[in-house]
This record gives sequence, C-alpha cells and structure tokens, in this order.
Amino acid sequence: MGTISWTCGDSPLTSFAAEYREALVGLGYQPGTVKRRMAEMGRLSRWMADEGIAVNELTEGQIDAFVVTCVGQEGRIPARRPLLEVLVVLLRSVGGAPEALIPAPTPTGELLDRYAGYLTRERELAPSTVQRYVRMAKVFLTERAARVGGTGAEGLVAADVFAYLLRSCGRLSVGSAKREAEDLRSLLRFLYWDRIVEVDLGLAMPPVAGWRDTGMPQSILPVEVRALLDGCDRSGVGGRRDFAILTLIARLGLRSCEVARLELADLDWRAGEVTVRGKGRRVDRLPMPADVGEALVEYFQHGRPASSERNVFLTVLAPHVPIRACSLTEVVYRACGRAGVARVGPHRLRHGLATDLLAQGAKLVEISQVLRHRDLATTAVYAKVDFVALAQVAQPWPGARR
Repeated sequence: MGTISWTCGDSPLTSFAAEYREALVGLGYQPGTVKRRMAEMGRLSRWMADEGIAVNELTEGQIDAFVVTCVGQEGRIPARRPLLEVLVVLLRSVGGAPEALIPAPTPTGELLDRYAGYLTRERELAPSTVQRYVRMAKVFLTERAARVGGTGAEGLVAADVFAYLLRSCGRLSVGSAKREAEDLRSLLRFLYWDRIVEVDLGLAMPPVAGWRDTGMPQSILPVEVRALLDGCDRSGVGGRRDFAILTLIARLGLRSCEVARLELADLDWRAGEVTVRGKGRRVDRLPMPADVGEALVEYFQHGRPASSERNVFLTVLAPHVPIRACSLTEVVYRACGRAGVARVGPHRLRHGLATDLLAQGAKLVEISQVLRHRDLATTAVYAKVDFVALAQVAQPWPGARR
C-alpha cells in the first residue's frame, strides 16, 4: 500500500498528511527522506486503524508497540525517535498531537518548571543561563530522587550538598567546579525561596578553592589560525559555513554563544557593522572587516539553506535549524583535525586574537574594547604574554646582575 492510498483514505492520521509533508519540506528534508517519513507515518496510521486507536488515544507505549510489530515485516523498520520527536512534534504544531504523548509530569519535573519560572521572572536571567541552571538542577535532583524519592529536594541538608560537591570536584577542573558550585547555589536559594527547605543552604556552601590569573592564557599562533581557515573545503555547503564561523571568531573574537545568537538583522551591510548580543544582555556594535563580510556573503549566496529562520548560521543537514553554541566546538575541532593543528576550542581563537593584537602594539584598553570585557582587569591577564614589556619593568633580583 503506497503513500497516496493512505493519504486519500480515512485512517486516523490522514487529515494531517498534507501538513506533515509541508512541514518536512519546510524543514529542508530531501525528497527521498520526505517520502520515507511519509511512508512511516502511513504505516503508523494503518496500524492505528487496525488496532482501533484514535489520535487522541495514542500513547508513547503504543508507539513502541507499533515499532515492535514492524520487526520481521517487509520494508525499513521505522525509527522510534523520528516518530516521537519529529512526527509528534509536527502533529502538535498543527493541532493534532494527542496530549497522551506528552510525558506525564513528575514531581522533579514540576519542581524544575517552577525553578525555570523563578529564574526567568524573579531573577530575569537570559534563556541560555536559565537552561544551564535548570540542566544542572535536573542532574542533582534526579540523582537524589532516585535514592530518597519525591522531588529529590525533600530533607536536603548541608551534608548532602557537600557530598555531591566532593564527588563532582573529583572529575572537574577548577573552573568547571566553580561553575558547578555556582549553579548549585542558585538552586539551593530557590529551594529556600520556594519554602521547600527551611534553611538557605546556599549561604552554607563553601567556595571552591581556586585563584584567578594564576596561569598563562593559552593562545594559538596566527599561522595556525590561517591553517584552520585554509583547511575549510569552500566548495561545499559545510565548508562555506565553517569558514564564515571561524572567520568571525578569529577576526572579531566572538564567543560561541554570540555566533549562535547572530541574526540576519544584526548585519548592517551599509554601515559595515555587526551587532553582537553578548553576555549579561550586553549589545555591542563592531566593525565588519572586509574578509568577514566576504565570508558571510559567500555563505549566504552558496551555503545557507533556504529557510524562514532568522539566525545566520543553520545546521547543514535537515532539519535546518539554528546551530547551537555547543556545536561550534565541534566545528573548530574538525578544523583542527583537517589542518593538523593541536585540538583547541573556539575560546582559544579568542585568546589568539588578543595575543596577536598585543604583539602588534595594541594597548590593553583597545583589546578590552574588541573583546567587550566589562572590567579591564579581565583583559590585564594578557599582559603576562607580553614578555618584551615585562622585561622592561622587571626589577633586578638582589645580588644578581640584570
């Protein structure tokens, strides 16, 4: 039985077939993938008809049962994930997804929802920061709920918090451990604010031992940056996108989150400027160097998929959605592999720009403006790598010749 027969019939999902096909095409799926997904939807619809299951009666368990029945039958076994995450989401977008497919709320999930609302409304944090705090809270509460039940927050005492931090610090760097403690402290203050715990355990948390500016900023040489850019295969869609991303980071020192947030309206071609939405809701306008503009134009003309998305950078494979900040690390990793350069992350390119500017005679104030640091003390760490200037101010050691 082909796709046409079920889309013209009266099976449970027939009325959603046209919208589903249109949504798949809009997400950038290739014709072959659209045909396969439509066929999978048709098999599910016919199975529902045979089992007497209406759309509003479909559950996640029944999706699993359908996949099991396909084992041993002719044709490809439908993947469970697309059926749950793609088909169901798209059906919901056109008003047809059954509420039964939405996971039943758990005590921990409901608490996390309240926590997210608190971070958004009471503290007015940026969405990315809210996601980070909630992600860490989910790990902490889920682990404890598995042992004590409930939301995982009931009966929480300082000893539980200290034990978790000790376990975490054993696998994290100092910087990551500090962030973990900061995220946990936010959760503990919310639990006190929400009257789940009687004591503000956030005040009792010890700081993670570690001192700022004790190390040298790790940089990357300009020749290595050039190798990363030259290694991009600009004859393909992915290479053009990666080249534009690397050029933005290397020339303007943008952070991964700033590249991911970049929207089409942020590019002022007439003024030759880029609007950067940075940390702490800060918005800056930076000049657009010629090579950055050329890389973006090449990406727009020959690399960016047709899409209604307003973000500049999209995923190469369908569905064409805005690229995530964490994915930019993989972009830089792949570039390092192609160029034969030691693996570095996007932030290392930012350090490389600062070090290169310093070597060319730029002042720390100027570098601070380029990197958009709020405090000049943050930029001062790069003074450590200016060995020529340091040698001029170094005092002679008593009893030694200079």
